[in-house]
Amino acid sequence: MNRREFVSGVAALGTVAALPGVPGGQTTPAASSSAADLLLPRKADFAIPAGETYINGAYVHPLPIVGREALRRYAESRSGPVLDTHYDREAVKAQFAALINAKPSEISYVPNTSTGENLVVNGLLVNGRGLVGTDSNVVTDALHFEGALLNLGELKRRSGLDVRIVMPRDFRIDLKDLERVIDRKTKLVEISLVAMANGFQHDLKAVCDLAHAHGAYVYADIVQAAGNTPIDVRASGVDFAACSTFKWLMGDFGLGFLYVKEELLDRVLKRTQYGYYQAAEMQAHFLPGDAPASTPYSWTLNHDATFETGTSGSGAQHILMETLPYLRKIGIEKIQAHRQPLLKKLREEMPRLGFGLLTPPESTSAIISFTMKDRAKVIDRLKKANVNVRVAEDFLRVSPSVFNDMGDIDKLLEALS
Repeated sequence: MNRREFVSGVAALGTVAALPGVPGGQTTPAASSSAADLLLPRKADFAIPAGETYINGAYVHPLPIVGREALRRYAESRSGPVLDTHYDREAVKAQFAALINAKPSEISYVPNTSTGENLVVNGLLVNGRGLVGTDSNVVTDALHFEGALLNLGELKRRSGLDVRIVMPRDFRIDLKDLERVIDRKTKLVEISLVAMANGFQHDLKAVCDLAHAHGAYVYADIVQAAGNTPIDVRASGVDFAACSTFKWLMGDFGLGFLYVKEELLDRVLKRTQYGYYQAAEMQAHFLPGDAPASTPYSWTLNHDATFETGTSGSGAQHILMETLPYLRKIGIEKIQAHRQPLLKKLREEMPRLGFGLLTPPESTSAIISFTMKDRAKVIDRLKKANVNVRVAEDFLRVSPSVFNDMGDIDKLLEALS
């Protein structure tokens, strides 16, 4: 049990994906560039246990073999006398920046999505002051990530921050409903680009155009979109965005990315925490030969989007050195197109089995959700069939990835029929 959901076999899946010696470990699909080698589905690129049908990428995405092998090499280096430093942490940022059409200088490592959201909310300046304590308001919606809604709710309860939450209609957020609550005092609009519960996807450019017309900024949680849905921060105009890497970026826990539009750094979004990773240069003044000064250290801060204060997950960075090029080589548009027939069949067949569609029918995101009547029976059937999807308290969520095919969908439907 984790966050009130049933996930069958996820522990075993993570173990197999992370350990060396699994058959097929010598393949390196990310190194291939021929058209035939990039056809989907990519089952051979993953060491998913035989008999396991995993359609739950929105929960935790399994490591591809190339990512697992990168982690193995890193682990081996950590057990020896020399740490593996044969990687460029800035190159990983550059790979992610290219994925969303940002500049590498606009990307910072963060431990997770929620940290990125907190850095934005706590660092946003309103007439030179922090957001909390002003007469400004924040607009969000009920399909936004629950952790972000908790954060905003606590700020409202503890400091009186005006937080306005738009409720969904027909399982989607209507842009007109957002427009009704945004006014000249709105300073931040927070959304999830793709909703974790049902896969509803905002028109990010339309949301940004609306917010900017009122002088507000936009933060987007992109954790359920980055790596499976095309994102262009330039074309959309989004001001801030964050995601973890253990989902569709095929990375690991403890590492994520924060995007901050370059022209907003320090002027609109200030740093609220400091550490030596933010120093462009640092000099000591107390050792023999040091230049004398009245302080033990002097430093100059960098002027990019480095919000990290210290070291970040090196193991996860090693994985991303392989998985980010892997995703870019396949092509995010191609990944998006691959799942559409799978989603179409689920939209058609699940209602016939008594599951009500919770996802807008026009959605192309990697998440599709359904209501269910008998949770215990659904869990039992999925266990017996060894099919892994998310079963929450009152809905079922399916999230196919690059290794899934129509056979996986058929197995799910058979288990539930």
